[in-house]
Amino acid sequence: MLDVVVAGAHGGAGTSTLTALLPAAWDMGSIKPLLELGRSPLRAKDRPVVLAVRNTAVAAKDATAAIGALRDWDERVSALAIVSDGGPESRDATARFALLQARVGGVVRIPHVRALRLVEDPTVVDLPGRARHALDELRRLVGAAGERGR
Repeated sequence: MLDVVVAGAHGGAGTSTLTALLPAAWDMGSIKPLLELGRSPLRAKDRPVVLAVRNTAVAAKDATAAIGALRDWDERVSALAIVSDGGPESRDATARFALLQARVGGVVRIPHVRALRLVEDPTVVDLPGRARHALDELRRLVGAAGERGR
């Protein structure tokens, strides 16, 4: 199990699914309510942070706010995981995510896998190659971040 924190920029971002598939030790759920209260959404204690977000323009706006707040509280996002909701990513979302790329350790697009919506346990799904590759890239980013933090 990876000693990594997975947080969602908003509800329904895929945080629990990513936590199970990585597998990661810390599933923080959505941090958006804490941001709205002006409170620190998490204390990663030098653990790598994966911020999960859907692939929409509204979600990209939430990711921007989350990354800014985390930086204000001296937390660094090691990976931004853009989780496809099955539809195409709009040009607006793509442009906003491109602006975030320099503010995080890396950006990984997680493809939509319909079968994940049909099971309680994501680990029983035989993931397609693109999804396995995306998860490997996330593991690489958080592994590199973990090494730098030591």
